[in-house]
Amino acid sequence: MFAPVLNGLRLRRRGAGRPRSRPDRVRGDKAYSSRDNRAYLRRRGIKATIAQPDDQRAHRKHRGRSGGRPPAFDKGQYRRRNAVERCVNKWKQFRAVATRFDKRDYIFNGTLTVTAIVIWLRDTVQEPSETP
Repeated sequence: MFAPVLNGLRLRRRGAGRPRSRPDRVRGDKAYSSRDNRAYLRRRGIKATIAQPDDQRAHRKHRGRSGGRPPAFDKGQYRRRNAVERCVNKWKQFRAVATRFDKRDYIFNGTLTVTAIVIWLRDTVQEPSETP
């Protein structure tokens, strides 16, 4: 599941050199908590912060000692994933972002930038407080 996404990943370096193709950490939802996904990330040396669904946790406990150790989980990192997900959901409130009508990548990036500015301006406006 992660392989097609991570194979196309290229992050520019600040200085000279080829782009990075391996992130430090992957934060995922419970839907990505399969054994294959975790094994793939482990092979590539990528830390994973993925919540484990209740059915997988119960199955592991049912197996007893042969169920193995639960995967590592960092609540702080998972909260960061949730903040990013909420931001993406705010972007999707805008039709141009949700439907992606823009043909060219740089136009779509401009649409994302304008949308981010509008969201920022709306969130920073304080409601007038009632003073007694």
